[in-house]
Amino acid sequence: MANEAPSNAQTADDPAVVINGPMLAVTIGVLALANFMAVLDMTIVNVAVPHIAGSLAVAPNEGTWAITSYSVAEAIMVPLTGWLAQRFGAVRVLVFAALGFGLFSALCGLSQNLGMLVVARVLQGFCGGPLMPMSQTLLMRVAPKRHVNMALGLWTMTTIMAPIAGPILGGTITDGPGWPWAFYINVPIAIVCAFFAWRLLGSRETKTAKAPVDYIGFALLALFVGALQIMLDNGQDKDWFSSPFIVGLAIVAAIGFVAFLIWELTDEHPIVDLRIYRNRSFAIASVAMTFVFGSFFATIVLIPLWLQQNMGYTATWAGYVVAFNGVLGVFVAPTVAMLISRVDPRALMSLGLSVIAATTLYRVGFAQNITFAQMIPPQIAYGLGMPMFFVPLMSVSMSSVSPSQTATAAGLVNFLRSMSGAFATAIVTSSWSDAATRNHSLLSGRINQPGQVLAKLGGSPQHMGTALQRLDDMVQSQSVMLATNQMFLILAVVLGCVAAGVWLLPKPKGPVRMPVGGH
Repeated sequence: MANEAPSNAQTADDPAVVINGPMLAVTIGVLALANFMAVLDMTIVNVAVPHIAGSLAVAPNEGTWAITSYSVAEAIMVPLTGWLAQRFGAVRVLVFAALGFGLFSALCGLSQNLGMLVVARVLQGFCGGPLMPMSQTLLMRVAPKRHVNMALGLWTMTTIMAPIAGPILGGTITDGPGWPWAFYINVPIAIVCAFFAWRLLGSRETKTAKAPVDYIGFALLALFVGALQIMLDNGQDKDWFSSPFIVGLAIVAAIGFVAFLIWELTDEHPIVDLRIYRNRSFAIASVAMTFVFGSFFATIVLIPLWLQQNMGYTATWAGYVVAFNGVLGVFVAPTVAMLISRVDPRALMSLGLSVIAATTLYRVGFAQNITFAQMIPPQIAYGLGMPMFFVPLMSVSMSSVSPSQTATAAGLVNFLRSMSGAFATAIVTSSWSDAATRNHSLLSGRINQPGQVLAKLGGSPQHMGTALQRLDDMVQSQSVMLATNQMFLILAVVLGCVAAGVWLLPKPKGPVRMPVGGH
């Protein structure tokens, strides 16, 4: 395992396993839909939190547990999928996870109190976690070699599109039939995915082995991931490390993480095989995924916040702006997938990231008077760069591991994607708020001839309070705009560095193809 797998590692197409013709398209659709459903639930509830809190008669900060509970459970389960697939079979895990996801989604919608909702969301997260890596693993197992890059490209686009669609769909449902339907819509989708997955893939089950259960490794994983996720979700509300609660969570997460690493690297049967990171291509691709997906997720969180808090947009219209990220992506992804076997994937990734970085840098020039129409072109350009990076990255990372490591690799990649999104969201939103406060102080001290400014704002003695409030609102608005531009600048620098860093990946010795056959 210490030696690097060839970049074109593959096995011959097995007629008993691969699917061809129209049924391959159906299979890709079913697996992509399962992945879309799981990723969608990471963001679809976000805009419904105030409605959920009001309906269940709890404070808004308590309502956020509907988000945190799902994120923690999902983050714990994602890296375990390699062990689950080995123990029970990838198809069985996917089918039961989909059915469980539908069942607990229904219970979420039926919840009459916060406790019931949190328990249902935890169980929903446990079922949602395996859907992402298992759908990816099975996709690479049943697709013929000549189609696997295309299939993976389409699957990857669901991972990108779901976080964008979540707030729009969640806002529309919440304002319409009500927040429970944000959960109820999962039920028929889960049933369809489970039914067709079993019918299409049941006879193509992966081999199983009764490996010992690493209870200590699982406990340490749950401990550090749970503490870290709760810390990230609640840090800003509690002023981060000025809160003993947040400090305690950080200590628990740090100690738990170190203990988890030591245990998993020395245990004979680890529940998460971290030795896969000895593979240079997989390790570098994982780092690139962490920074880029974190930046991407931070952007789709930051833009709606800025539009709603500073530009007067509703949640739905802010979601429409972000949605244009995916307009070109759906069409570009298949083209990029075909180019992977003909062009150095590092060049595609670097070009795609350069487009994303340039688009993010362009946003640094946004001002208060920017219109909806003016924001759309950079959003569309952003969508052009995303598949040019993410599709080759998934191909390079998964083609560099052996077929027996596919499920483990898929689980770890998806785990890093989820955690990078949580990290980036916490860091960027907190930094954005702090930057706005600093900018407000700086701008307030630089107002020339404040008396004349107040007079122009109607600051007669009897209306001085109103004029001061108008002036403060103007300063605050500009402070938030500057903070937004500063965050875009930082994200552009990060993306530019990764665009150069992808060339550290070893050059593929041949066409990049996925390891098929699975385990």
